Amino acid sequence: MTRVLIADDDDVVRDVVRRYLERDGHDVATAHDGTEALRLLSSQHIDVAVLDVMMPGPDGLSLCMNLRRGADYTVPVILLTALGEEDDRIAGLEAGADDYLTKPFSPRELALRVRSVLRRSPASAGVLPQDIVSGDLAVSTASHSVTVAGRPVNLTNREFDLLVFFLTHADTLFTREDLLKRVWRWDFGDLSTVTVHVKRLRSKLGEHHRIQTVWGRGYLWAAGAPGPGR
Repeated sequence: MTRVLIADDDDVVRDVVRRYLERDGHDVATAHDGTEALRLLSSQHIDVAVLDVMMPGPDGLSLCMNLRRGADYTVPVILLTALGEEDDRIAGLEAGADDYLTKPFSPRELALRVRSVLRRSPASAGVLPQDIVSGDLAVSTASHSVTVAGRPVNLTNREFDLLVFFLTHADTLFTREDLLKRVWRWDFGDLSTVTVHVKRLRSKLGEHHRIQTVWGRGYLWAAGAPGPGR
């Protein structure tokens, strides 16, 4: 059974979301602030963390950033925010969140998004080579690890799935809509999610990335030498 953490200072939100997720068959842990959420994340196995951006203690954004600094902690994170501006949503994605939901939200939609982040993506499912090499970039799908010139690179689950998808579909152009559906199986979502994850991959891989932007159309991973495509 998967264990989901719900961290929100609103008692009603925690209770309603907990009931929906338990109905879906999840084991649910709850926290009323960031301090309690951090304790649970440090002491228990959590499969998905749903974090309120505005809760007291370390807020959801801070918790997400701290989790992503840990080399081995790749738990999927969904942020809950009352802020609806694009810059705020992008800030959450850049902090390493896998998804976000703006309040007020449908508990049913949150349950669907939890199911989505738990589902193994096509990029990491099926028959894939255990080792993928592109120049100095080496990926192990078996150990879920990435190295660049022998140096370990810490990727979130979403970033790892996107990289594997690119590597196994080199020189093929994909729109942002394609990537949402084919990499993460999302039939809904903000296209800026793709933009932010591409940006983060480029930053983490540095000059070794081969992601090219085809303006107005989408992205592709060039099989040739790395280039500065942005």
